[in-house]
Formats: sequence, C-alpha cells, structure tokens
Amino acid sequence: MLTAPPRPILLIQTAFIGDVILATALLEHLHHTEPDTPVDFLVRKGNEGLLRQHPHVREVLVWNKQQDKYRGLWHLLQRIRRGGYGRVVTLQRFASTGFLTAFSGAPERLGFQQNPFSFRFTRALPHVIGAGVHEVARNLHLLDPGYQGPTIPPRLYPTPADEAAAAPYAAAGPYVCIAPTSVWFTKQFPQEQWLKLLAALPAQYTVYLLGGPPDVAACQQLLERAARPGVVNLAGKLSLLASAALMRGAVLNYVNDSAPMHLCSAVGAPVCAVYCSTVPYFGFGPLSPFSRVVQIPEELECQPCGLHGYRKCPLGHFRCAYGIETSQLLAALAEREMSDEVRR
Repeated sequence: MLTAPPRPILLIQTAFIGDVILATALLEHLHHTEPDTPVDFLVRKGNEGLLRQHPHVREVLVWNKQQDKYRGLWHLLQRIRRGGYGRVVTLQRFASTGFLTAFSGAPERLGFQQNPFSFRFTRALPHVIGAGVHEVARNLHLLDPGYQGPTIPPRLYPTPADEAAAAPYAAAGPYVCIAPTSVWFTKQFPQEQWLKLLAALPAQYTVYLLGGPPDVAACQQLLERAARPGVVNLAGKLSLLASAALMRGAVLNYVNDSAPMHLCSAVGAPVCAVYCSTVPYFGFGPLSPFSRVVQIPEELECQPCGLHGYRKCPLGHFRCAYGIETSQLLAALAEREMSDEVRR
C-alpha cells in the first residue's frame, strides 16, 4: 500500500538578517528528523540570498515590505493557501506573519503566544527572553516542544561562486576580519575603539573590513584613519555568503552583537563578539566552536538599556562601549592563536 508523501512545511522569518540565519537551525533539525519533508522558507526581500542553493530548502518565498506591503501580503497568503502546507511556523511575534500563519489553511499553525494572531494557532508557546535560553532553542521548542537535545547551531552553505569570491583574500596569508558596523548605534563598538584595536593587532595579520553596501563609507573612514598597513576595505564587495566563507578561514573575526556574529555561527568561524548596550543573556550570543564575548568588566546599572539597542546612548556617556579595553580583545586573539598551536 502506497503512503502519501509528507506535506511540506513553511517557515516564516521576515525580520533582520541575523534572525534568518538563526532560523536555519530549524532546517538542520528538520533535515535530520524528517529528511523527506519538503521545507519552504519565507523571508523579506533582500535576505533571499542567504538561502541561495541551500540544500534543505525547496523554495524561497519573498515578501517585499517596501513596495505594496499589504497587497503583497495578501498575494502571499493566496500563494501559501495554494501550497498545501501541513505546517506553517512563524518565528516572529508580529501581526503580519501571524496573519499569514493563522489563515494559511495548514492543519498545524505554530507560533509564539505574543503574536496578535496566536488565538488562531494550533500551538502557541511563550517567547521568554533571558533565563540563559538561546533564540535557537526557543525556535526549536516551538517546532518540537519535546526537543531535549543540544542547541543546534545555524548553518549556511556558501555556493561555489561565493567560495571563489573569497578565495583570493583567504589565500593572501593569515588574516583577521572586522565587521565594525551595526544597524543600531548602541550595538556598535565606536570607531575610536576599533582604531585602538587596529593599532595594537600583530603586524603579520592582514585585516579585512567587512560589511554591506551601506557600510562602505564607514569602513573606508576607518581604513583611512587607521595607523596600520595591511587594512583592506571589502565592504560592499562580497555577498553575505562570500563574507561568511572568508570569515571561516580567519584567525579571528571581531564583530558586534549583529548579523556578522551569526554569520560566524553559521559556518563555524572563530569569533570575538563585542557587546555594548546589549547582553548575551538575551539569548542571541555566538554559537561558533571558538566563541568569545567581550563586555565592559564593571557592572553598569544602565546595561542593558534595551533588547535591540538605540540610535544613541540614552544617558549620553556610552560607557558600555568606551569602557571596554583593547587588551580584552587582544586576549581573545591570543587565546585563539594558542588553540591553533595546540591543534598543529
């Protein structure tokens, strides 16, 4: 007797780049637990490149939030309803993706209780920030409430073209990558602080500055102000996946609490994450095999000042960033160098 093929699953994550990267841990889990179940993934326009040729994604759906936002949402709903999904899972707590999930027609509609449409979900769990629980674990428990295994790291798959784009830079000798910018000002280590690190880094390392097209000017200014040879501005020159491929081969990657940190987690790249206004306790920390977090050594009553950061320090002093010592960042590099020596 023939059995019907499993109905496909739709995962929805239309937030920022880092959120999409973290959601790829669910693709790994589903691939291992339900290898025959097709999985589609809905992202916002601009993030679809992260999943290009991903081996565990059948189709990438795209929502253009900047153009015909609500008409596009309606057309997406019609497409989803035609998709015959057995499960639709929204990893966000916003009404738009809750609407798609609630009226998807899927027998199983999963999401977090904080979503305004959760009353129409077949399963809704609380999204609790903190308590030492990583966002990946929160997402895994939403998909599989009985899951008791280890935190599954996210994973991205750079294409051969991405690998080829990164290869010439990776072949130039030992290097360190710095991704100096962030969408949120108070998540971003200040330029003056990056300059101190650049001046102190060992001379044998080439330093690649990474970022997207919006970060080109900031990285160029950092390069021009740096009193150090061997700094190369690659912002805007590499795709996200090519950047991830380059970061994988670095001796160490210095990042903020932002998307490049999650890129490192997704390819197992060694990372030193600099936390300013936010804290790892929120559950968005690095998951690479070599992961170090640097914060101000003293306790501040004002830290953390928010979950996502602000466009300026609410108190005006930004001590959570300026109080971090360059020696803390160099200590992570020394530890990484020692671990490399042990492996050799």
